[in-house]
Amino acid sequence: MHLLPPKQLIRTSPVDHADWSYHPLLSFVMRRRYSLVLSLLPRGRVHRMLEVGFGSGVFMPELARHCEELYGIDVHAEVANVQSRLAECGVAAITSRQDAAQTDFPDNFFDAIVALSALEFIERIDDAAREFARILAPQGRLIAVMPGKSAFLDFALHAMTGESAQHDYGTRRERVLPELRNYFRVVRKKSFPPVYTAYELEPASRTRD
Repeated sequence: MHLLPPKQLIRTSPVDHADWSYHPLLSFVMRRRYSLVLSLLPRGRVHRMLEVGFGSGVFMPELARHCEELYGIDVHAEVANVQSRLAECGVAAITSRQDAAQTDFPDNFFDAIVALSALEFIERIDDAAREFARILAPQGRLIAVMPGKSAFLDFALHAMTGESAQHDYGTRRERVLPELRNYFRVVRKKSFPPVYTAYELEPASRTRD
């Protein structure tokens, strides 16, 4: 799997833990998330792909292998620096600082949208889901990976990392899938229980054969 090297990583926010991808213990969990995405991506290379909440860009070198044009949006202030780090590693990604709930992309622009542990940080998730449906092509796919919720899991996260799931996510974990279902249908679902669940979704307006 092609990830951005540790020396190229920039911590872009308090919840950006891309360095865990190289942690002796946490890397197993982190890399399972990436594997879930890859297992649900369309076969072959798509034309345009968007990563929502790309953070430090750690996953972009691998995503670039699955598309002809790779885009990324995030709300942090390090977008230009991340793009430079990616370019130094030969990854041509078009990144921009945009709110997922209101982007400047044209209708039906992307063939695939990837949101890896990103949607649970978006407060206006209904607006974001509507926006994804607008900018995704009718035959396109949204691949979303989200953390599970349980008292045990939240305790384990705090014990291992000192992070608080309640502080980071609030009630958004419970809201994401119901809001997505207003605009999308679940095509496939894969899990790394009890930690993460990945969904392949298609626009709900798509006409089935």
